[in-house]
Amino acid sequence: MKEQKTKLVRLKPVTKPDYLFLYQLLVQRHPIVNISHKKMPAYEEHVKFVKSKPYSKWYIIILETRKVGAAYLSKQNEIGIHLMRKYEKKYIYLQIIKELMKKNPKKKFLVNISPRNKKYIQFFKKFGFKLLQHTYELDKRLNF
Repeated sequence: MKEQKTKLVRLKPVTKPDYLFLYQLLVQRHPIVNISHKKMPAYEEHVKFVKSKPYSKWYIIILETRKVGAAYLSKQNEIGIHLMRKYEKKYIYLQIIKELMKKNPKKKFLVNISPRNKKYIQFFKKFGFKLLQHTYELDKRLNF
């Protein structure tokens, strides 16, 4: 078990050859963690989104030699981490956060988490993050 916890995590900037991997990562993501979209975008929409450079920093997470996920830092210093399900381990998240913060030193970091994602909420609380706000959305399809 200790040997597994010492695996090296690296962050590599996203490049064009990573677009398909990012899409596959999005496809396998559990709906409970989604906060940015309601329905799965088509691959072409996804590519357009990636090309728009929506984040200040966007990385592919490499565990030893395998692509296992993606991490980003938004323009508002919000951290986003998405791992392939079989790599969703606390020690991997911790290594990613430390590496992301080391590569991008900031005074403050934020994390947006779906209120349904209890596991992620507990993890970030243990890491020292504090709740700042609850954000609500009105679906335009509702009639008033």
